[in-house]
Amino acid sequence: MSWILQRILNWVRYLVLRIIKTGEIPTHVAFIMDGNRRYANKRSIAKKEGHSKGFKILMKALKWGLELGITEITVYAFSINNFNRSEEEVNDLIDLSRQKFKGFLEELDKLKDAGVCIRVFGNWSLLPKDVCQIIAQCMIATKDNNKIILNIAYSYTSRDELTHAIKDILKGIKHKNILPEDINEDLISNCLYTYKSSNPDLLIRTSGEFRLSDFLTWQISNTCIYFTDVLWPELTPWKLLAAIFYYQSCSDLRKVKNNLKPIVHNSRVSMFVDKIHHERKTMIENISNNYEQLSSENV
Repeated sequence: MSWILQRILNWVRYLVLRIIKTGEIPTHVAFIMDGNRRYANKRSIAKKEGHSKGFKILMKALKWGLELGITEITVYAFSINNFNRSEEEVNDLIDLSRQKFKGFLEELDKLKDAGVCIRVFGNWSLLPKDVCQIIAQCMIATKDNNKIILNIAYSYTSRDELTHAIKDILKGIKHKNILPEDINEDLISNCLYTYKSSNPDLLIRTSGEFRLSDFLTWQISNTCIYFTDVLWPELTPWKLLAAIFYYQSCSDLRKVKNNLKPIVHNSRVSMFVDKIHHERKTMIENISNNYEQLSSENV
């Protein structure tokens, strides 16, 4: 591409951004990043290379989000159902994740400058111990960054998330921390993995599939959903802008106050919710400390 054409495209992109920012920008965008394997088959490359290309697009999407003023991005990185794939592909995916999270730790200064806070949620008991340790370290190290939040759903399904929330609530009732009549939608929302986040305003699924694949099904009841045929590794700023334009046309959906935080109604429930959140925070800190101890022993 000649430099003249590139300058024209940059100018057009600048104008489009100016126009789109006159409308409402979603503060929280979720992505089902589908199409990495089909991209690999299309290009006759290894599946691992397709997934690696997908990660690079994720980093670009984060940059585009910052330019647009999006403050939170949630991505479906690894479903629990992915464990049913071939052993080779599962190992490749976990190894790629291990490398990328280590890469985050090596670029903490860049993440701080960009203001990126990393949160990872899912069923960590299914993951290798060292991967959990690296993830926890990333979360602790970036927790104070405040320009954009990157939520990574890893070893996740919505059914598993709800199952764990119900188990936490039943445990609370058993220990008499709460009563059965305290159970409501707000309590369940506060016990989900995503309790720190608003519900997504916009969900984008790539690759032409028209399904949610058990992703955030509790959280997206009032979310604007956009499906596109483009494969995830081929996502461009223009495709993202098209999704934003679509969101801005979803006036009926946007009338719903989709991003309100759950309300805790009484001190008993409040104490129980605070206890759960504190336990989860402590768990992450302990895992992170184990990683630091392991690293110092290997020096």
